Parts: sequence; structure tokens; C-alpha cells
Amino acid sequence: MKITTEEIVYPSSDEQPMADSTIQYQWITTIKGGCDALFKDDPNVFIAGDLLWYPVEGNNRICQAPDTMVVFGRPKGDRRSYLQWKENNIPPQVVFEIRSYSDNQTKMAKKLAFYNRYGVEEYYLYDPDDKELTGWQRIEGLLEVIEPMSGWVSPRLGVRFELTESGLELYRPDEQKFLSYLELEEQRELAAQRAEQEAQRAEQEAQRAEQEAQRAERLAAKLRELNIDPDSL
Repeated sequence: MKITTEEIVYPSSDEQPMADSTIQYQWITTIKGGCDALFKDDPNVFIAGDLLWYPVEGNNRICQAPDTMVVFGRPKGDRRSYLQWKENNIPPQVVFEIRSYSDNQTKMAKKLAFYNRYGVEEYYLYDPDDKELTGWQRIEGLLEVIEPMSGWVSPRLGVRFELTESGLELYRPDEQKFLSYLELEEQRELAAQRAEQEAQRAEQEAQRAEQEAQRAERLAAKLRELNIDPDSL
């Protein structure tokens, strides 16, 4: 019996873990969260992490789950998978992969071939263990290696990539750095401490001003006792 495209099931899981290590997971969430924050006010930018993308209707074996993918022209919202033919046939334009210690060269070559074939415009691969970053941009229909990557600004995202001794750093167009949740919390606590210190300084200044006013009033009272008009001095 022939199976129709309506009867084909597109699984929402490939039964593979989202990450193989804590550092890989941290980078996935940092990049995904940074992209979320960058486009939070644009309802037509869909961003997902580790979501299965099916580019071909009728074939549930052709799929990939980018660590982070950004799709311009599609609304935000929850999805079990990204079925491209139900999304105005728009593929993810930007994808990120964080290389794991278990990712061999064959696996990474297959991912590159997949993204090349199915329309990704920008592909970024970061190896946090070796602190190596590689990027590809679609030129004349093919994904071509970007050289150099340090200082590169994504045409789609406006995000700047920098490689330092400590590893990859990503900067938004407003120069805010992509931060992990812990770094964001530390930054929030630091800002709260600074605000508290400013409030304390303001309170101390107000107290000093009040003390000066009281001293001036006492001096004026003494001058009036001596029949001296303090306003004439």
C-alpha cells in the first residue's frame, strides 16, 4: 500500500543528546540566547536550538538539527520540528554548530554538505576545545569558507566574531557581548551593587546638605540674637 505524504511522520527527536559536554551545552545556550535577545522585538525572526529541520516534504530521513538556527521571515512560536514546506519553503539562513569531542571529520563534512545543499546562507562552526572557528558564506550558490573569521561581521545577524586567547567572543551591533546566563547574572548583580552604592552616596550627600543647612540656620539665629541681619552679610 502506497503511503501518502499526509501519512508520513516527521519525528521531533533524533534520540541524540543536545550536547555531549557541559562546555558544548553552555555555548549552545549562549549563542541561542544571544540571538533571541538580539531579535526579541522582531516577530518575524524564528530562532531555535537543537530543532529537527526537514527540508523535503515526503522524506523524513533527510533532516538535521542545528545547534542554533535563525530563520528570517518566519514568525516566532513553538514548533516540534521545522517542516520547511509549511514555512513558506524558507530554510534557516544562519546556523551554528558547536563541535563536540565525539564529532569526527566525516560527521562534520556531512553537516556542511547538508547545509550547502539545502540553502543555508551562513554556517558557523566553533570548536571550544581547540578554540577554532570556521565560517562559510553562500557565494554564487555555494557555501565558501570565510577568511579571516576574527573580526568578521555576519551579513544577516550583524554580529561580530572575535577570537581571543580565551576563545570565541560574539558582539551585537550595539557592541554588547553575548553572555552566558551566569555572566548575565553576575552582570546584573554588579549593576545592582553599583546602583546601591550610588543610592548610598546620594543619601550621604543629602545628609551632608541637611547638616550644612542646619549649621547655617544656627549661625543665622546667633547673628540675629546679636542684632545682626544675616542677610546683610
